[in-house]
Amino acid sequence: MKNGITILAFLLVQWLTAQATFEQGMGKALQLWDEGKPSEATALLERIAAAEKTSWLPNYYVALIQTTEAFDPKNRDKVNALLTQAQRALDVEMAKAPDNVELIILQALVHTAWIAYDPMTNGMRLSPTVVGLYNKALALAPNNPRAVFGKAEFEIGGAQWTGADVKALCKDVERAVVLFEAEVPAMPFAPRWGADRAKKQLAACKP
Repeated sequence: MKNGITILAFLLVQWLTAQATFEQGMGKALQLWDEGKPSEATALLERIAAAEKTSWLPNYYVALIQTTEAFDPKNRDKVNALLTQAQRALDVEMAKAPDNVELIILQALVHTAWIAYDPMTNGMRLSPTVVGLYNKALALAPNNPRAVFGKAEFEIGGAQWTGADVKALCKDVERAVVLFEAEVPAMPFAPRWGADRAKKQLAACKP
């Protein structure tokens, strides 16, 4: 009995140590990104992902950082490399958890980055896929603010080409802002991005 308790205590200490190391690494990586060092942040996250295969978060942030960088006009000549790296990281986690809503939303964002890069080539090909991904995310989590806002923002962007009325979409943006304000993280480092962008879109919606 005593030996069993000793083993359990040892395992608990090992788990707590590993958890602390993981959280320190994630915190450092996101701090580097916040400091405008996406390459350094990505490199650290890739090391964390290689060591901690049970968490989807390191690869998620690798994909998010690379996709965010791909939207930056100054990185236009790097878009292919950035989005290829993003997709590679995302594929690892999607294979393990295809119904993870945050991964689905991020996949939609990756496709959106390809559309933004070359709308004439990729717009018609990928737009239905993007909408389908957002619809899947919303079916799984109707109140996820990134899903609500992402779909609305994408369709508002498309409306400039189709001339569609965006009033209903602006209502969705307004709902997303409320959902962002009420969001409670499910775990440390859970995705929280999107609120500022939703507020800017809502302001643009108002006459």
